[in-house]
Amino acid sequence: MLVLHSVHFDKEIPHWRTLMEEIRINVLVLVTLGKVKYTVNGQPIIAERGDLLVLPKGVRRAGENDESGLHQKYTILFHCGADVAEAIPFLRGNGPTLFKPRNFETVRRKFEQLFLESREAKSYSSFISLGVLQELLGMLAREFEQPEVSPMKMKYAQKIQQYLLEHYREQVQINELASLIRRSPNYTISIYREVTGHSPIRYLHQLRIIEACNLLLNSDMSISSISSYLGYYDTSYFFRIFKKQTSYSPSEFAVNGRLMEQSGGFV
Repeated sequence: MLVLHSVHFDKEIPHWRTLMEEIRINVLVLVTLGKVKYTVNGQPIIAERGDLLVLPKGVRRAGENDESGLHQKYTILFHCGADVAEAIPFLRGNGPTLFKPRNFETVRRKFEQLFLESREAKSYSSFISLGVLQELLGMLAREFEQPEVSPMKMKYAQKIQQYLLEHYREQVQINELASLIRRSPNYTISIYREVTGHSPIRYLHQLRIIEACNLLLNSDMSISSISSYLGYYDTSYFFRIFKKQTSYSPSEFAVNGRLMEQSGGFV
């Protein structure tokens, strides 16, 4: 069992502070700017930009701004059953876990997506949010168990990822990505897969399908127009990729979304 309770975004709040208390819910904290100071079970923890802090339920914690200045962070609060806690390595213990996700930008976007879904009363929001949370926990668990990679490899992967985020609607070629880091195409694919767990092209498709889902539910664009807009000039290929990513065809997803709107959404 997995239940999303709430998602928050703290943006440079002056005099931010939380009192010492035992928390009754699991908490994920992703710091996106500056530093934040915590005391957890009597131990000081400094989380800085790029850090993920896991606070399992039952720990005692207090928090405040670091002396270096204000900070920004996302916070996800959720409940989970014993089966989920046992499956996720950083939820098994009774203490905090602090680590740097290698795929920081992807993780940040997942936090951001959950925050936006929690603020916008759109159809499928609860369903999508639960799926994003499950994917996020799985992604973080995989990274947590993988050995560390060198800073240079991390830098290469982040540079590739940022380029894909900015150009995902275009016809991106592996040679273009290879030229970004001045390495061979094979090395580029290999290093990106080593750092993120998947290929650059798979990530490109993920970005496109996330946008396609949004357009199907929240625009009047036709499926063929969405396909072309996202760089799929063969609509049948778009259908295949969409179904592979979501288990629905675009038309099924659009119809189900309209039905959910008419019935008032998920119960």
